[in-house]
Amino acid sequence: MSKKMLGDIMREAQKLQAKMSEMQEEAKKKTVEATAGGGMVTVVANGAGEIISIKIEKDVVNPDDVEMLQDLVLAAANEAIRRGQEMVNSEMSKLTGGLQLPGLGNLGKMF
Repeated sequence: MSKKMLGDIMREAQKLQAKMSEMQEEAKKKTVEATAGGGMVTVVANGAGEIISIKIEKDVVNPDDVEMLQDLVLAAANEAIRRGQEMVNSEMSKLTGGLQLPGLGNLGKMF
């Protein structure tokens, strides 16, 4: 491989890395929402895998059945994080043209 080819590849890799960093910053600003229990628990997460908010309807709060509420919060939180990962992976796929790049794997691992 010539030095020119190697230099061109390195420049393209640097451009891609800069675009990926920019995409990760943008993902922090985007949110996804998931619900559980027919909308009784709503969780909003961002593309960085951070839970932004949790809303619990009063009707689901039962001091005699705390486990059910815990399960609903857990289910909604996991679904919100999964949707955030899908959003990031979709954006990454657009950036790389669907090319699976070694070492990058699933950028949903940002979570």
